Amino acid sequence: MPASPLLALTHFMTLAILLVPLVISMLTTKVWIIEKTKTSVKTAFFTSTLSFLLFKLSPPLSVVMDYSLLSASTFHLKLNLKFDLYSMLFTPTALYISWCILEFSQWYMDKDPYPSKFTKYLLTFIMAMMILVSANSPLLFFIGWEGVGILSFFLIAWWQNRPNTNTSALQAIIYNRMGDIGLISCLAWLTTRLNTLALQKIFTCDDFITLLPLLGLILAAMGKSAQFGLHPWLPAAVEGPTPISALLHSSTMVVAGIFLLIHMHPLLTLNKYALSACLLLGAITSLVAAFYALTQNDIKKIIAFSTSSHLGFMMVTVGLDQPQLAFLHLSLHAFFKAMLFLCSGSIIHNLNNEQDIRKMGGLHKCLPITSACLTIGSMALAGTPFLTGFYSKDIIIETMTTSHLNAFALLITLIATSFTVVYSLRITMFVQTGQPQHMSMLLLDEYNPLVINPIIRLAAGSIAAGLIISMNITPLETLPMTMPMYIKTVTLVVVALSLLMALKLAAMTNKMPPKSSHTHNFSNSLMYFNTMIHRSTPMITSTISEKYSTRMMDSTWQEKMGPKKLAESQVLPTKTTSSLQKGLIKIYLTSFILSILLLTYLFY
Repeated sequence: MPASPLLALTHFMTLAILLVPLVISMLTTKVWIIEKTKTSVKTAFFTSTLSFLLFKLSPPLSVVMDYSLLSASTFHLKLNLKFDLYSMLFTPTALYISWCILEFSQWYMDKDPYPSKFTKYLLTFIMAMMILVSANSPLLFFIGWEGVGILSFFLIAWWQNRPNTNTSALQAIIYNRMGDIGLISCLAWLTTRLNTLALQKIFTCDDFITLLPLLGLILAAMGKSAQFGLHPWLPAAVEGPTPISALLHSSTMVVAGIFLLIHMHPLLTLNKYALSACLLLGAITSLVAAFYALTQNDIKKIIAFSTSSHLGFMMVTVGLDQPQLAFLHLSLHAFFKAMLFLCSGSIIHNLNNEQDIRKMGGLHKCLPITSACLTIGSMALAGTPFLTGFYSKDIIIETMTTSHLNAFALLITLIATSFTVVYSLRITMFVQTGQPQHMSMLLLDEYNPLVINPIIRLAAGSIAAGLIISMNITPLETLPMTMPMYIKTVTLVVVALSLLMALKLAAMTNKMPPKSSHTHNFSNSLMYFNTMIHRSTPMITSTISEKYSTRMMDSTWQEKMGPKKLAESQVLPTKTTSSLQKGLIKIYLTSFILSILLLTYLFY
């Protein structure tokens, strides 16, 4: 059988395997459906891995499948699927992480009253992401895009009795709606100007593409991938269950915006202004998010801000005109980020829902496997050599230092890299070292296979996935082969210096005065961004609305057109008639008699 049809067949088998639990869940509401879902995702992972092996052995670089949905005289609508390196490699990565998260969910959501509903949402979320990565037409991509958006709202708001959870879900959907304006505008522009939604035809019409639709794509990526300006929803999304945070921040929704830019990169590469916008936006995002993470005390929020910072790294790589490197970092980042969230979920669950790292400490003895995996994840996050994060981070910084770009973007990206080491070490020291700060009567237990097995599998991915995936990605452009020693070692130098600085800061912690500095408050309060946007904007809008709706409407209807205006309109006639009536009765009688006599004389 030829490789191309077999490749499509295995991909459709993967989707069909994922559909089985959804069909069964419509017929039953038993709790065992979670176990069946985990088995289904596990089987789909092995099937997608077979698809990737077939893709590597087949000669074409990509396989495109078209299904005609609607044909008109001037417009053709097709269901296009594209099986290329991006979709073939990302699908097993996402399914591997989803398998681990679903297994962890069996333990974490054990007491939840609606496990079947939770599993269905989670599975539909994964399928929407698979549709998104394999779509070859903007219309099908938009279906997957909206699917992950609306399901993220349902999953973040899972615990609806918590006020913060509902607020976080609303933030996620509102900020994503703002980004969707850009994607819808771009699709409308392409449809009206190019009369097609097939990506191959769009890429051949590159002479007609202006900056406007590209800015729409960047706005869409800003919303979905939480770039600076539309970033507050991402740290707020950790109010949902920890398995949702792990899936959301690693391999599904937040990478959809970066995946959009990678998918549409043939258009971006033609416009230097769009690439510069991506470069600067990503650099600012990586620095600001890392600066936020330095002083946070909620362990999940620290990991969430690190996600936003690494999304900035991916955006920088897109701006460097290196989409393959962005995809490499996107794939590798998913392993250790999912593991960090699962480790934090295990710790939070054991400490009776305590998320403040200042109330932890000494957990390396009570939870040794979780602590070891948390250390591996933090080291991979910081870019420690030969762990997963190093293989992408090192080459991204090398590409930056050997590219023609502004020094501002390079400088703040290097500062963000150093901040990553600082907050990674801060998590490790506060959570694992020192004396226990939690309640002594808590019974800490991690020896449950549903907890340990997924974390260990993700730890193995955080160690080995970097080498495996980087060996299977062939860059479309030649990477720099020779460079000075100081450029080659810049990543190691930054990591080492940052580690020393972090250790020094940790040693100074006990000697600092109790009053926090202005810089600490500035970082801890998120640079007052949420205060300015979430409070000032509604207040200004409310003030303007009150002024123009209440005062102007009252002024118009009551004073300009209503009863007050009617009263004013009677003033002039009243004054006129009053001025004519002086009350001089003798004169009036005399003039009346004279008038009668005059008329009598004239007519008789």
